[in-house]
This record gives sequence, structure tokens and C-alpha cells, in this order.
Amino acid sequence: MFDKKVKLQPYADMSAHMEGFDVVSAQLGGDGCVYVLLINRIPKRTQGMFVPSVLKETYTYKVLVIEDDYMEAVIMEGQHFNYHYVQPLRNQLLLVGARCTYYGVGKYDLNAKVCNYKGETVREFLLGDGIQSVQVTEKGTIWTSYFDEGVFGNNGWGNPIGSKGLLAWDELGNKIYEDHTSDIADCYALNVVNEQEVWFYFYTDFLLGRISGGPEQAKVSFMDPHISGSAGFCTDGYHFLFDGGYGKHETFILKKNEKPGRLSAGHKIQFLNEQGELLKPHTWDFREDRLLFSEGSCLYQVAIEELV
Repeated sequence: MFDKKVKLQPYADMSAHMEGFDVVSAQLGGDGCVYVLLINRIPKRTQGMFVPSVLKETYTYKVLVIEDDYMEAVIMEGQHFNYHYVQPLRNQLLLVGARCTYYGVGKYDLNAKVCNYKGETVREFLLGDGIQSVQVTEKGTIWTSYFDEGVFGNNGWGNPIGSKGLLAWDELGNKIYEDHTSDIADCYALNVVNEQEVWFYFYTDFLLGRISGGPEQAKVSFMDPHISGSAGFCTDGYHFLFDGGYGKHETFILKKNEKPGRLSAGHKIQFLNEQGELLKPHTWDFREDRLLFSEGSCLYQVAIEELV
């Protein structure tokens, strides 16, 4: 295994839209665009440690839609919910909060909001508590993965929505798939390539799963990437770029599928910014064969084909 350093140039500079706002997340959409969720101030954690779902004050969100040199901003004022993810949903936007609370029979937070490009709410629905990742296909299938609290229950959820660790929904919030093959205690990573191909990586087995055939005719297969605690990965179907895992999140490992169901040992990669310094991203996202970073007001991205 050998080391490689890769210098990246900024894909986009968001500084014109950053004044008075902080980046919450930056994600790749199934349409090839980049979607950045910003908020006018980061909500305080309850007791200094718990992420709130409903906010006591009103907040303003801004969504940046970026395609090459084009950047569009969508403003959503007067919001009372704590959102963490944004994805395109056909010709609208889907905002999702990682946490939601169950208060009693028929009483719970709706943590998914669909908005139009004027920032107006179209509908809201429930996707469950403890959401680790959200990715939406071009056809509008919503995939959600869950961390341990979403699997085992918290925030009042005795029978949590995300107990299987990985679900799919239609654009109205109706469940159309949940995993019954894997033993997921925490779905660390999700990569929705398209309607027919979805990859996921989970604890406790640290296996890499592949769903083929779409939600209605899903077939699941597994391989062992021999990485513990990876936070994400991207793939072109043959090569796999993984986050390095526990204690190694600034290093990435590029592997290839040399034999069916078996990955190579691979080699280590570190990403540098345009100054040649180790990239220390605020957020990162893996989708299809691409990896997206946000650092300060800049976005960086790299595709597997640039590394092999």
C-alpha cells in the first residue's frame, strides 16, 4: 500500500452568499448538481449536547443550487425546524431534519419538508428519527439511512421508524422499501447511484451491501471491504474510494474489485487544497463516483476517474 497526495482546486466559491450564514451540509444530487444548505445561525444544542428538532426561535435557511458556473439561491424564512440535509425532489427541494420527536399516539414531528423554488412549503411528512443520510434519485425515490439512535429508539420512539437501518420512500413519504437482509445497528454510509443501484456500509459487520433491481425487486449482495468505521465511499462500479475509518478520517483508501466480491488492499490518498495544505473539510458527501468537500466558503470535488 502506498501513499498519494492529490491537490484539488475549488469547484465553487460561495462567499457571495455566505455573509450572515453558516454551512449546514453540502450534498451531491442525483441530477449532477450540488445542493448546499445554509442557516443564518447554528441552533444551540439542548444541555450543550442534544440536537433539537423543533426550534424555539425562527431561523432562515438558504439553499444554493450549483451547476458548474451557475449558482441559484432559494431563501426560506421563518422556519421552526432543525434541518440538516437538502436534496432535489423532481422539480422541488426536499429538506430533512436528522432528529424528530414522538409525543404520543398520532403526535410526532414531521421532519421532511418539500419546498418549491420560491421557498414555499408544498408538503411535510415523517421520515423517522436518527437519520444518518438522505439521497434522492432522479425519479424521486427517497433513500434514508439511520444511525444507532434511529435504529434502537430515542426521542420517545419505542418502535422507531428506522429500526431496519435503511429505507426507501416515494416522493409523498410512503414507505416502499426497508432492509430485511442486513443486521444494521448503524448505517455508516449510503451511496445511491441510480434507481437500480444502491450501496450501503454498516456496523456491526462492516460489510458493503449492494441493492440491485430497485425498491420493488431488490436483491442484496455483500462484500467485505476490510475497513472499520468508514464514514463514506463512492464507486464507479469497479473502483471504490473509502473514508479511512476510525481515527483515519483525513485519509482515504482507493480499492478495486479485482475478483467478484473481493476488493484489493488498495492505496492511501490524502487530499490537499489549492495551497497544498491538508484539506480539513467542514462537510463531505459521497455520491455515485464523486466526493464533495466544503471548506470555508469553497467547495471541492473529485471523481474516481481522476485518481486511477
